[in-house]
Amino acid sequence: MTISWFVTFHLPGSRVSDADMRHAAEILTALAGVAEALLFTPAGAHDPYLDDGAPPPFVIQVKFTTIEALETATRGAVAGLGALPSLAGAEIGEQAMLTRVFPVSDAPVADTPRCTYLVAYEGEAEDMNAWLSHYILHHPPIMARFPGIREIEIYSRLDWCSATGWRRENAMQRNKVVFDSPEALTAALNSPVRHEMREDFARFPPFTGGNTHFPMWTVRVV
Repeated sequence: MTISWFVTFHLPGSRVSDADMRHAAEILTALAGVAEALLFTPAGAHDPYLDDGAPPPFVIQVKFTTIEALETATRGAVAGLGALPSLAGAEIGEQAMLTRVFPVSDAPVADTPRCTYLVAYEGEAEDMNAWLSHYILHHPPIMARFPGIREIEIYSRLDWCSATGWRRENAMQRNKVVFDSPEALTAALNSPVRHEMREDFARFPPFTGGNTHFPMWTVRVV
């Protein structure tokens, strides 16, 4: 099981430049102990139930093979991510989480950018064990029936050390579903499976706080 490190740049109205995307990719490619690194930028898709506004201009996900590799990286190797000129002044948030991967029936290897629906539950569950148990047991089997689904991952919190100085985010859970394009994501979100997802949402154990859903172009750099 890998450790997913999420880095989110918060700066409304901004756009990450191609040069900064390339620089971020160079930094991530040089890191030790990385199983995968992904860059996310805003995409457009229609969800019949939700509209959470504009996505963040840039999100990074790095899957480290060990917690030690992540903590070592935060002690200097990733510092350049905090100095991207096109995102100067952005508030940067980071969170490390355990990664759970759920198989899907039709998942060819991606050789082009894809579209990811990035989801975060930012509040607190009344009973975290009940919350996570329900979600993991019931939600992925429904997600797996989305037409055109390519990947499903769910992330849960852990304690970790960071030396970046960036704001610590503390979502109680994140997850993502991945499709070939924004059009494929939109088709899935407007399929009967989306209504099943909403029905299961109504059965979630009690929790406070909101959740966000953002469609993002996704490029794999490692």
